Amino acid sequence: MILLEGFRSRFLPMPFHTILLLVVWLMLNSTLSLGHILLGTVLGIVIPLLCAPLRVPQPKMKRPLKALSYIFVVFKDIVVANVEVAILVVGPLRNIKPGFVAVPLDLDEYLPISVLASTVTMTPGTVSADVSKDKKWLYVHVLDMPEDEQEIIDLIKNRYESRVKEIFGC
Repeated sequence: MILLEGFRSRFLPMPFHTILLLVVWLMLNSTLSLGHILLGTVLGIVIPLLCAPLRVPQPKMKRPLKALSYIFVVFKDIVVANVEVAILVVGPLRNIKPGFVAVPLDLDEYLPISVLASTVTMTPGTVSADVSKDKKWLYVHVLDMPEDEQEIIDLIKNRYESRVKEIFGC
């Protein structure tokens, strides 16, 4: 059994990807001929073998149900922010005060930081502009900057980052 597992991890590092590549190959060619099955299988084995050294290990979701509730929170925030931005844009332009804010990060892995940055970008009125090289700061452009930029920082950290930390167990 251990020998079989070693063989699988060495020659089939990504079995799901192997099967997916085979299925996609067969669908693209619209055939189930033996030649295409063999070629698709070879491609399904060789491509993941060539790409395996390029993989960066990512943290696993520790609490997937929290991810589901996070999606609903973000969806609600997107709807509310759309209305707020529409009202802001339709109103006088002199009321818009754009600016940048640096949000300190408590996350240190790429995937959770990407989830947080994507969330900020999906919410109308804010855009993730950059992450510092040391992964300590997320730079965010805000369409309408409040008087106290700490409001934006607290919103991002309490509403989004804390939930992302729970989901990934950071």
